Amino acid sequence: MTRTKYRLTLALALSLLLHLAPYLGALLERPPMPAPPPPAMQAELRMAPSLPAQAPLELPKPLPAPLPAAAPAKATPPAKKVLTAPTGKRSWQDEIRQQFRKQHERNEFYPAEAIAQGIEGEALLLLILDSSGQVSAARIEQSSGYRILDDAALRAVRALRSLPADAPRETLLPVRFRLR
Repeated sequence: MTRTKYRLTLALALSLLLHLAPYLGALLERPPMPAPPPPAMQAELRMAPSLPAQAPLELPKPLPAPLPAAAPAKATPPAKKVLTAPTGKRSWQDEIRQQFRKQHERNEFYPAEAIAQGIEGEALLLLILDSSGQVSAARIEQSSGYRILDDAALRAVRALRSLPADAPRETLLPVRFRLR
């Protein structure tokens, strides 16, 4: 009987040891080392790289308002609107209008899809000319609100050729799309 008690005690001790093993492992482990503190944050202000000076954009000068004239003594026929500059030469604005009209006559100006959808708008483009009067760059400064009209305005402006020498090298050009 002592042998049975001995075996029973040994079995009980082993069972107890096996059941407590997970808890004993956690108690015998070393506590984790605390993480080292992060390095101190360093900030430094640097001067922005200098950008090349940009020439200011030039807007076309508006025509002066006509002075009010005294009432005519007798009725005269209305004068025809003259689109040429006083020197007899066409201005650069007139040349752009004429080239836009030619594009319109060839159905290259107003996109047919925009006409079918009844889309109208006005895009403001920055136009940069080289010394020979050719468009060297163009970009949308203010959108018409419709990508199809913005793309058509860029195509129309990039198709401009041989503008007069009096044309400014940089100008803002409104391109209007109106249905009649």
